[in-house]
Amino acid sequence: MNTVLDVISGTFILLGAVFAFTAAVGVVRFADTLSRMHAATKPQVVGLVLVLTGAVIQLRGNVDIWMLVLVGIFTLTTAPIIAHNVGRTAYREQRGRDGLRIVNEPEN
Repeated sequence: MNTVLDVISGTFILLGAVFAFTAAVGVVRFADTLSRMHAATKPQVVGLVLVLTGAVIQLRGNVDIWMLVLVGIFTLTTAPIIAHNVGRTAYREQRGRDGLRIVNEPEN
């Protein structure tokens, strides 16, 4: 049974690392701020949650599991707020795609 849980844990950690790597590549490769924001938040958060899930499975029965759960909860609650603020700032400073403000003017 331990071997099966170790394989499941390793799979979660490896998948999380792949998601985090794709997020890093997306941040480097995408052209504008709004695209980079998407790459920096969505796959990075999913990758972190997968790595934390793998770590929780690996550390079964340990007291430190609750710290990993707290890290996951705080990440899931703060990442959308940070992404919203970055996107709003980029939108207001017109650093996004050309013609973005022409289509949809925000109200002040």
